[in-house]
Order: sequence, then structure tokens, then C-alpha cells
Amino acid sequence: MPKTTETTLEINLSALTHNYSYLKSKLESNTNFLAVVKAFAYGSDSVAVAKHLEALGVDYFAVAYTSEGFVLREAGIKTPILVLHPQPTNFKTLIDHCLEPSIYSFKVLDEFISTASHCKQQDYPIHLKFNTGLNRLGFRASDCNNIVEKLKATAAVKAKSIFSHLAASEDLNEKEFTLHQISTFRAVAKNLESLIGYKPWLHMCNTSGVIHYPEAHFDMVRCGIGLYGFGNSANEDQNLNPVASLKSVISQIHKIKPNETVGYNRAFMAEGHQKTATIPIGHADGISRQYGNKQGFVFIKGLKAPIIGNVCMDMIMVDVTNIECSEGDEVIIFDGIHKASTLAESANTISYEILTAISQRVKRKFLK
Repeated sequence: MPKTTETTLEINLSALTHNYSYLKSKLESNTNFLAVVKAFAYGSDSVAVAKHLEALGVDYFAVAYTSEGFVLREAGIKTPILVLHPQPTNFKTLIDHCLEPSIYSFKVLDEFISTASHCKQQDYPIHLKFNTGLNRLGFRASDCNNIVEKLKATAAVKAKSIFSHLAASEDLNEKEFTLHQISTFRAVAKNLESLIGYKPWLHMCNTSGVIHYPEAHFDMVRCGIGLYGFGNSANEDQNLNPVASLKSVISQIHKIKPNETVGYNRAFMAEGHQKTATIPIGHADGISRQYGNKQGFVFIKGLKAPIIGNVCMDMIMVDVTNIECSEGDEVIIFDGIHKASTLAESANTISYEILTAISQRVKRKFLK
């Protein structure tokens, strides 16, 4: 593989294929697969990832906002796209680009029916979201009668699916709570189906739900982090391949004398003769300040080099006192061996955060 010469996020599409196939293997053949590609496909590249998954035969995509769906449509993606958190101000744009909204409140339902009617739509697909315990977005079970009354009063929209979101499916200590969520969702769906007179699709499982709760796969599952190589457990991580590898280079090496300081606010002071390497990546690229002062680390020549001092906007400094290295040498921030989840844990956060934080100014390179 060519040597890394600048800060680069490598996106391995073969790893994406592997993860998709592995997660699909957990499903019955008639269960649909929705790929979550919000937040630039978890910090990678939403267009490239969506095109690759579309070629593999994925059934649905999900994004957070209408603007993300617009980008995919402009890039030629034809697969249905669910917008998980649409804003009423964007409903006309959403309809113009054949995006499908999550409807989670009566205000949103009323405004979308109004916009769809104005646009002369008929049976426009909507997805009804119910809150079963996450307490973030969603109707309550007691709202079913009023929802159905509004749906029956218009021909502009039709419920394509009923869905909810698991709060702690990765935590088996919370199994009782998760099973209660699943039971609540089943009851809501059964009631709504009886009132509405037809059967929308049901979906509830995220990546951890797919792995731990096969009884809740229903008509479709929604996978995000698993597609990108993380299964929310050490055991499942072994079955998945990280899609993204973040690499950089050593810009300069300094020899630091005892009591000399490194970086802003003199946050690091050398206790003896030390050697530091400066690397062109900083908090503007997604390596936040919480990784500074030896909380985070990189790998050079296969050896761990702790980040010292405060993370700068465009640079970090690492301790390479015991590493034989030179200016221009490759630096691994994370890859398939030195995983993003491990780096995230060092700063008491999760893989989702470090992946989605990678700035769009970082060069993307696609590997097949």
C-alpha cells in the first residue's frame, strides 16, 4: 500500500461489504435491511457508502436530516430514504426529492399532511415513530386513536411503517427494560393495525438489537454502527471489520530538555530529556481536546505514543522518546488493529463520537 503522506481517512469498502453480509446473515430472508448513513455515513462518506450498499442490494437508507437525504438523491441514489428527524420547514424539499419522513408528534403530522395535500400527493409514505422508553422522540401508545383519525381524514399520506428505538440493546444488564420496550411496541403496533385497517412494516432493532433480540427483527432492521465495524461488544467486534482508518505523518521531531514545556498553556513539562513528534491533525479534524495530556495516543512503528500537552486546532504532539522514528513516518490514529473504540475509551467516550467527529477537511481515500 502506498505510503501515507498527509492526514487521510481511508475507507475500506470491502470491510463494508463484510459487515453488511455478516449482519444480513442474522436475519430471515424476508427481513428488510435499512442502512443508516447519517452524519456522513458515521464520519466516512455518505455518497460512496450509499452507492456501495445500493449495489449490494440494501432495502432502505436512513439519514437524520432532509439535507442529508437531498445529497444522496443528487448523487443518484434511488433506494428509499427515511429521514429520522425532519423539520417542517423542509417538508416541501423532502417531498420534491421523494424522501420519507419520520412522524413523531401531532404537530409534525398535521404540518406534513398539510404540505403533502398542498403538493397534491396521494398515499405519500410516512413512518410513525412511537416512544417506548427512550423518551427522545415519538408518539405515546395512547395517541393511536387520534393518529388514525387524522390518517383516515386524508388521502395525502399513508403509513409505510410503525417503528420505535431501543434504549439499551447493547447492555444485557438492561434486558428486562429492553424486553418491556419490545412488548410495548408489539401492543402499539397491534392496536394501530386494527384501527387503521392495513399492516404497515414494523421495525425496532438497531445493530445491537439485531445481534441480541432476533425476536424483534420484525419486517425491517436499522443498522448503523455495525456497518462501520463496531458491534458494541468485544465479542461482536471480532466479527466485524472497521471501515475507517485514520492516518497521518510526522511533520517534525523535537528534542526537549528537562523542564521545557510543550504546547499551549505549557500543559506538558519534560521531566528529563525527551523526544516529541508533531502531527498535522487537531481538534478541527476531530481529535478533541479531551485526548490531550496523555488521555489519548497514536501508533508509530507499531508502538503507542501518548498525546502530550493540549490538542491544538491543527496539530497534536506525541511522546516518541522510546520510538525510533523520523520525520515523514506514518502515524496511525486508528485502523483495523488499533481500533477507534479503544482510543475513544481512553477519553471516556464511544466509537460513534470519534468516527462522526472526523472533519470533512480530512482527505478521504477509498479502498476496494
